[in-house]
Amino acid sequence: MNTTTQANNVHAIKTNKNTFNIENLNLYYNNGDTHALKNITLPIPAKKVTALIGPSGCGKSTLLRCLNRMNDLIEGVKIDGRVEMEGENVYCHIDIATLRIKVGMVFQKPNPFPMSIYDNVAYGLRAQGVKDKKKLDEVVEKSLRGAALWDEVKDRLKSHAFGLSGGQQQRLCIARTIAMEPEVILMDEPTSALDPIATKKIEDLMEELKKNYTIVIVTHSMQQARRISDRTAFFLMGELVEHGETAEVFANPVDERTRGYVNGDFG
Repeated sequence: MNTTTQANNVHAIKTNKNTFNIENLNLYYNNGDTHALKNITLPIPAKKVTALIGPSGCGKSTLLRCLNRMNDLIEGVKIDGRVEMEGENVYCHIDIATLRIKVGMVFQKPNPFPMSIYDNVAYGLRAQGVKDKKKLDEVVEKSLRGAALWDEVKDRLKSHAFGLSGGQQQRLCIARTIAMEPEVILMDEPTSALDPIATKKIEDLMEELKKNYTIVIVTHSMQQARRISDRTAFFLMGELVEHGETAEVFANPVDERTRGYVNGDFG
């Protein structure tokens, strides 16, 4: 059972299981010159949608990338604190490739591979040495169904992925992610490049996906956060200002900075 220790937050969370427990996390860029995340303590509950909101440059995408250690790829990054996943600190002795399978990621712009729809979904399994066509066929269909895309592409699986619309490409990327059977799906502004119809399909999909996966989404859209998230965390200048149940954060924010942001006074 975890409760937040963030000093200026009274929206404490109590759950039977958190997928992540982030404790006193600090991240620095430029070999320590830029303090991008400041003493973050945040639980991420299992099989819920947690939205990270705040103005550009506030640290929300940086925090998202901490969960699967994508920040390791940036030169000059320093991290201290703990990011526990199921009781294990992901910054200790852990296989990063395994972590990134368990914690999949969908990016801001759809990024299908330059190959067929089928091969996009099967790519990760083939990279792991799976060659059995029956197994691949089963996973491809299951994953495309899970991404609410199967009915739209089942008759053209050998067609090039670039022939799909932007929204379909993003759902293909989600199918490619869930084909690896992750426990968590990270989404970094996954609908910012999509039209309203495609955005609604992705949002409806998230409602289904959270039955089986923990989802953490970065979004600039407060309306989207209100629509699709169970919990919301508001960041400002590298600090976690407050977090809690989404309805409470938007209707009864504790911190005046949160109130100003959700009311559109800045950001």
